[in-house]
Amino acid sequence: MENGNAARFLKSYNNIESRLKILYSARPTQNFTDLVKRCTDLNITVRRYENELVDYGKLRNAIVHSTAGGELFIANPCDEVVDSIESIEKQICDPPRITDALKVKKLASVFADKPLLAAAETFAREKQKTLLVYDHGKMAGVINCYCLYEQIAARAAAGENVTDYLKTTLCGDVLDDKMLQKYLVVSREATVFDVFEAFETHKGIYAVIVTENGVLGEKALLLITPSDFPFINRFLETYCAKSF
Repeated sequence: MENGNAARFLKSYNNIESRLKILYSARPTQNFTDLVKRCTDLNITVRRYENELVDYGKLRNAIVHSTAGGELFIANPCDEVVDSIESIEKQICDPPRITDALKVKKLASVFADKPLLAAAETFAREKQKTLLVYDHGKMAGVINCYCLYEQIAARAAAGENVTDYLKTTLCGDVLDDKMLQKYLVVSREATVFDVFEAFETHKGIYAVIVTENGVLGEKALLLITPSDFPFINRFLETYCAKSF
């Protein structure tokens, strides 16, 4: 097909433009470059590919000429450009879910009615920094290993019996709402880019917890930390996406 690449380019361009107009609630005649710049605050993918999208907006005008009979192709872009805009289109219009990138697995946890000693033992066995705490089947909160170390050190410094503290204090009794604010809960429908944006927007969070509907109390499906970024980036290579 003589203008096959031009047709593919225009299809992806139109799909991106339509999605951005929905995202920004733009008027039908909104200029594409202006639309891209306004959407950078609303979408992390648009923000990452702002320069490319602006360039493709200019390229679109060089490829297509509007006539009374419709749109006429006057140039045919190269394969690399078409592959690039199709990749961006896929990321904007059909972004992968985080559960596509990372496999749901059993997470390190402890029951609220168990002593803190059980949490310490689980930390040592699982080599994790966060334990999910469940109370009658519902996720009640988290215990962070560094906070537990802090509590142990404070009691040791005060001359208290640390062994008694670990054996007699229940995991549910040390849950702290302030600590829970260091974790963001999202639904399994969250995209890979939603997760990256969560770490970018909420400075200082330790992890993102994925549940079925993004509601605290539901069973956790994933606990994502920056250490997972390399795995997610390898997954994004199939989208020819920029690495985070």
